Amino acid sequence: MKKSKAAVPAISVENKIYSFRGQNVMLDSDLAELYGVETRVLVQAMKRNIDRFPADFMFRLTADEMSNLKSQIATLSSESKSLRSQIVTSKKGRGGRRYPPYAFTEHGAVMLASVLNSRRAVEASIFVVRAFVRMRGILSVHKGMARKLFELERRVMGHDEDIKMLMKAIKKLIQLPAPPKRQIGFRKDR
Repeated sequence: MKKSKAAVPAISVENKIYSFRGQNVMLDSDLAELYGVETRVLVQAMKRNIDRFPADFMFRLTADEMSNLKSQIATLSSESKSLRSQIVTSKKGRGGRRYPPYAFTEHGAVMLASVLNSRRAVEASIFVVRAFVRMRGILSVHKGMARKLFELERRVMGHDEDIKMLMKAIKKLIQLPAPPKRQIGFRKDR
């Protein structure tokens, strides 16, 4: 398959993956950019095939999640300026979004590519899947490390007291007996 010039590396895609409701997701506007279509066209295609998008493939962000997204975006790099301007600007016809974005899981993003049925969407979906897989790998490593650290901390907690008691015992063994005190005055035994 011939690669598109507009293909995006998986590392760049990883910057567009957010975590909501315990799932890694990508927003409709980011997927539209990757797939080379307008956001409204992407959403329209999704709505025409809504039976292919169950709740575990796609959901719409709530107002609380939108404010959380705004705070996440405020710390993003210049790469996400377009998304930042879409979300943060006002809703009074001067740019920005009128409605909260749709969030697509890994499976939803792949399903979108099949619904859009364009060559670029298929190519970009490969990068999206690789990015999700890489993120999953990173998260599993962090979970494993956190579990091991917790276990180590739990084991070491009692060691402080044990070490203190051991040091006291060693000091007692090392201490030389105190020399007998000389009595002052006259002694009769000599």
